[in-house]
Amino acid sequence: RLTTVVIFNVNILMVAYFPSTRPETSSAKTLMDIGTRRIFNEDHDIFRQSVRRFYQEEVIPHHKEWEKAGQVSREVWEKAGEQGMLGVMIPEEHGGIGADIFSVAVTWEEQMYSNCTGPGFSLHSDIAMPYISNYGSKGQIERFIPEMTAGKCIGAIAMTEPGAGSDLQGVKTYAKKDGGDWILNGNKVFITNGWMADLVVVVAVTNREAKSAAHGISLFLVENGMKGFQKGRKLDKIGLKAQDTAELFFEDVRLPGDALLGQLNKGFYYLMNELPQERLVIAGMAIASCEFMFEETRNYVMQRKAFGKTIAHLQTVQHKLAELKTQICVGRAFIDNCLQLHAEKRLDAATASMAKYWASDLQNTVATQCLQLHGGWGYMMEYPIAKAFVDSRVQPIYGGTNEIMKELIARTIVSQN
Repeated sequence: RLTTVVIFNVNILMVAYFPSTRPETSSAKTLMDIGTRRIFNEDHDIFRQSVRRFYQEEVIPHHKEWEKAGQVSREVWEKAGEQGMLGVMIPEEHGGIGADIFSVAVTWEEQMYSNCTGPGFSLHSDIAMPYISNYGSKGQIERFIPEMTAGKCIGAIAMTEPGAGSDLQGVKTYAKKDGGDWILNGNKVFITNGWMADLVVVVAVTNREAKSAAHGISLFLVENGMKGFQKGRKLDKIGLKAQDTAELFFEDVRLPGDALLGQLNKGFYYLMNELPQERLVIAGMAIASCEFMFEETRNYVMQRKAFGKTIAHLQTVQHKLAELKTQICVGRAFIDNCLQLHAEKRLDAATASMAKYWASDLQNTVATQCLQLHGGWGYMMEYPIAKAFVDSRVQPIYGGTNEIMKELIARTIVSQN
């Protein structure tokens, strides 16, 4: 009788954690189905429907014109705010939406399912805003977070410099104390949302005499329009054409004392705390892009004819699709596990680095193979796979190159501590 009770209780737990009504990606009708994956519930499904509709109605119809302009409209930012798509995981008491990481993941995934990389919503909401929410003063939080959640204040983060990319300890931008103010000098490059940004979190050296570069870095909040703060050109990239990536220049920018974000010389520590989430964002978007490209290619080979029948009848094509789906589903399982770990505050830097490097490499593999299955048409920009192909190439580069990701992972392997 006791054994029966134990088994019965275990079965209840199994049902609770593995609901039969939510198929995993591998057994769903398509890789982009709503209502799949055990990490989500019905509330997430409803939110996903809303976000998917937003991209179909407010983004896809305008994306080509935004690609020509090199930026999206301000209107779409405010509409996203009205839809509750910005600041999703920022605490409600700070002026955010106060939802969970799984709701945030929905926003990343649906953007990639739309194949529209222009809106820099994830950089704004899930990379820039957490610095203010987690380390900002009460005044900074009250002033900026509600406006950022509404899409009326666009955020960016300025880490990368012409001579300092993945190695943040190579930063040269310098902030010097001047009475109660700071004088900021330097320049940044490859800044997402840089052209449209109203507020930029700037990484700068504040102590050149520190025992290591990591001990002398601070973060500052720099607002658009401040004297000496200039935005350079919108950079001409091979992909992400609608995303406003820019150079930023700071020449004797006078910042008030309350522009310092968090504690003096703690900037590198804050960056290390927040980078795992940034890398999870990249990984999550990479896997979602893989799912989109697979479904786009599946549809294409089911329609395209060669030798008197659709190319989906060719065994070599069938086997390639089988390989791609398997690789994507394996990657999806790992990324979903990382999302669960992050929800429990257990996603460490090495695991996040694994996710970023693995998923972004896979994204490029899938892009190459799916374009190949499209044949010559895959090389034409009128086909979605061509845009997905060029947009995917930056993923192994930003957020720390994949070579640096492997270095970070390796340190945890060979460390003697």
